[in-house]
Amino acid sequence: MRYLLTCSLLSLSLFTMAQKDSRIPPAKDLIIYQLPKNSIYHKGWIDFNKNGKMDVYEDPSATIDARIEDLLSQMNVDEKTCQMVTLYGYKRVLADDLPTPEWKNKLWKDGMGAIDEHLNGFQQWGLPPSDNPFVWPASRHAWALNEVQRFFIEETRLGIPTDFTNEGIRGVESYMATNFPTQLGLGHTWNRDLINKVGYITGREGRLLGYTNIYAPILDVGRDQRWGRYEEVYGESPYLVAELGVAMTKGLQKDYQVASTAKHYIAYSNNKGGREGMARVDPQMSPREVENIHVYPWKRVIKEAGLLGAMSAYNDYDGFPIQSSYYWLTTVLRKEMGFKGYVVSDSDAVEYLHSKHGTSADMKESVRQSVEAGLNVRCTFRSPDSYVLPLRELIHEGGISMETIDDRVRDILRVKFLVGLFDAPYQIDLKAADKEVNSLENQQIALQASRESLVLLKNENNTLPLSKDKVKTISICGPNANDASYALTHYGPLAVEVSSVLDGITAKVGKNTEILYTLGCDLVDANWPESEILPSPLTTDEQAEIDKAVANALKSDVAIVVLGGNNRTCGENKSRSSLDLPGRQLNLLQAVQATGKPVVLIMINGRPNSINWADKYVPAILEAWYPGSQGGKAIADVLFGDYNPGGKLTVTFPKTVGQIPFNFPVKPASQVDGGRSVGMQGNMSRVNGALYPFGYGLSYTTFKYSDLMISPSVITPKQEVTVRCKITNTGDRDGDEVVQLYTRDIISSVTTYEKNLRGFERVHLKAGETKEVSFTLYPRDFELLNLDNNWVIEPGDFRIMIGASSEDIRLKDILTVAPYGEQTVLKKIAGVNESVSMVLDNNNNTEWDGVNGDYLTFVMEENTQPDRIGIYWKAIEHPAAFEIQLSSGGGQFLTVFKGDIKETEKLSTYSFPKTIASDVRIVITSGKASISEVKLENVKR
Repeated sequence: MRYLLTCSLLSLSLFTMAQKDSRIPPAKDLIIYQLPKNSIYHKGWIDFNKNGKMDVYEDPSATIDARIEDLLSQMNVDEKTCQMVTLYGYKRVLADDLPTPEWKNKLWKDGMGAIDEHLNGFQQWGLPPSDNPFVWPASRHAWALNEVQRFFIEETRLGIPTDFTNEGIRGVESYMATNFPTQLGLGHTWNRDLINKVGYITGREGRLLGYTNIYAPILDVGRDQRWGRYEEVYGESPYLVAELGVAMTKGLQKDYQVASTAKHYIAYSNNKGGREGMARVDPQMSPREVENIHVYPWKRVIKEAGLLGAMSAYNDYDGFPIQSSYYWLTTVLRKEMGFKGYVVSDSDAVEYLHSKHGTSADMKESVRQSVEAGLNVRCTFRSPDSYVLPLRELIHEGGISMETIDDRVRDILRVKFLVGLFDAPYQIDLKAADKEVNSLENQQIALQASRESLVLLKNENNTLPLSKDKVKTISICGPNANDASYALTHYGPLAVEVSSVLDGITAKVGKNTEILYTLGCDLVDANWPESEILPSPLTTDEQAEIDKAVANALKSDVAIVVLGGNNRTCGENKSRSSLDLPGRQLNLLQAVQATGKPVVLIMINGRPNSINWADKYVPAILEAWYPGSQGGKAIADVLFGDYNPGGKLTVTFPKTVGQIPFNFPVKPASQVDGGRSVGMQGNMSRVNGALYPFGYGLSYTTFKYSDLMISPSVITPKQEVTVRCKITNTGDRDGDEVVQLYTRDIISSVTTYEKNLRGFERVHLKAGETKEVSFTLYPRDFELLNLDNNWVIEPGDFRIMIGASSEDIRLKDILTVAPYGEQTVLKKIAGVNESVSMVLDNNNNTEWDGVNGDYLTFVMEENTQPDRIGIYWKAIEHPAAFEIQLSSGGGQFLTVFKGDIKETEKLSTYSFPKTIASDVRIVITSGKASISEVKLENVKR
């Protein structure tokens, strides 16, 4: 396979270069890093400023604040400004892999805030990993970074160590390292403990390689499925992003092994039309949505995990670039959220102030605005001189005060002290890097992550799992069947061995099963993406390759089609104008399905795709996202029943791009639209509803929910509440269920979301086993941003819902938040008048009386589609007639049923066409009648 061949050739190249490079230390020196005999190194401390005594900043027993102030008092302007910039590493900006004598004449002779991606193997998009001999093996790489660190400690006046930064959203970016699914895949595990392990492994491997600051996690919340970077978000729920972000950050920063720098602060992930590149501007959101959706994860990760880094985003919001916003970088981030780390710019965010946003005249003014706003470190693919020199001019001219500069440098030094750079600046145990980085033990965690990220979208007639005993011939096709390039792109490990779907299935079935493979089609066609709006017939070659796939399918017991995308169709700067399958992929799928053989569709992609045809006609669909280097094995485990899939969607699948914006959470009735009947005589004008909703996912077993308990059921605004329920595996296979808890503020001073995710647990249950699941709801879970823009908890009723997805609610009840001192809280059916209450109380002795023209109106839950109603007529005066009317919004009621009232003292059920309804009304149209009970599902309570 191409990617394995590339890795092998690169490894050989590295070995050959190592033999020729005299700078490479012998193997015996790559076990424990040996510091040279230098008078600055003492037992327990380092004389960084070479003055022969232990200064406060050199004293490990002193407080961090004291050490910062002592060092800051010794720094001159040149040294301070050099701390405020990043030098991009080898072959990005820095021309040298190891220090050279010329470094003493470079800007960084006075130190450097950070060196980014140095010798991590990445060159640039589209190029293979670097063949520099210090890229690999791990021990040699760590040795090389130590040698670079020695320059800053031994050759600069104050010896301030540099912060080695690197990417790490799916494993630390290195030639080799443990390779995890992309963050979108990790989100679909819904497993905090697992994400914490991923974070710890990423941070541990990063530190062993010599890095001290990892750019992860992504705290962007998904809002537009067209966006190229959808593959990098955990999901669409700010609560889920916060929960997994906390877990990841705590794992990364365990024992301060590295600093975690989260991306991208703030309001970054909802660009207009999903656009990217230079168009990363103008997110289309209200201020309240920014607070509820985008600020929420940052507040919690900073408070609960002590996040040490924040990357300021390119975009503006409401006309104000984030990079130059004192409000966002200081007032909100530091004063309101309590952030104590340092802010680093995202690439050209500073330059964009004058080159794109037009809010600055030139680079010098952009620097001034950024520093005044709260930027600590400029990081981009440009010489650090381009930032430091105008910064020094500003200081000299009085354009920026030394008080401001000192504040910015304090934050940088604080992070360096916290991660131990002044106490343990070198990675001493070089052999540990060879032993632990991408170890078999860590790969098992990666395999678990790959398995848990998989989501079963459809499994008609139990097509899956397949039986190795019964399936003797398998046809496999599709552009992603034998391709694993998605696992080897930027922001993660670059050259690890990857298991493709074809690899995984081949290894799983062994020699007793015949596998027939052909490509079927390319990922895109020759005119893509223009072919999405100007389709053309299949070429002769395209048809011939599809015909091969069909011929193979006809010879097989089951056909496996592997479609989706890769870094050609998704990723940074890869937003789309459609969510349909690109290229000829649908043609291939339709042709294989037409053979009549059982078909399994596997989707490998970085965003939800609108696979409507597949959902209707293909019996089994497995969503794999970008499942990491262990993906092929994980998928094969699921296909053949060795692992029962339990992932659930953290994103919404629209049926068409024309529904966007369509994501979770939603405002009440925001997805209600139009009629429900198609055709020339129908009333439907657009496609409605999700293809697959947030939280959805199937299993090879089934689960029953029962015994909901809310304790206490009445609380004050400062109390916690416990919600419990029982989950039973009612099938014959062990499996995982992701139990989801949602809340709804029933009556509020401002409009709130119809469902707020406020709890989840991934529970493993053996066949027949029952477990109790417990959730704790905190005061923050009931807050809203009121009309005065204050976060408050308004007393009243909250609906508590537990389910298998956002649209599959199994249990629900009411929790009441009462003001202090209120002894009795009367719980009523929310929004229902006393007359309606009487016919919903399960008591035949209470009744409502109506005469001609009187009516009862029932307010329905959002997106309800009633098709029947039960009425217990208590008494009538003949002749009596009635109508059932529905409203789908706007106050207009349409009659869906007319009839005479014929029988009393029994429940009569009336059916009508299923129609979405906000209200259901029973109208007495003649005579007089009494109703004691009404049976109607999904009445708002």
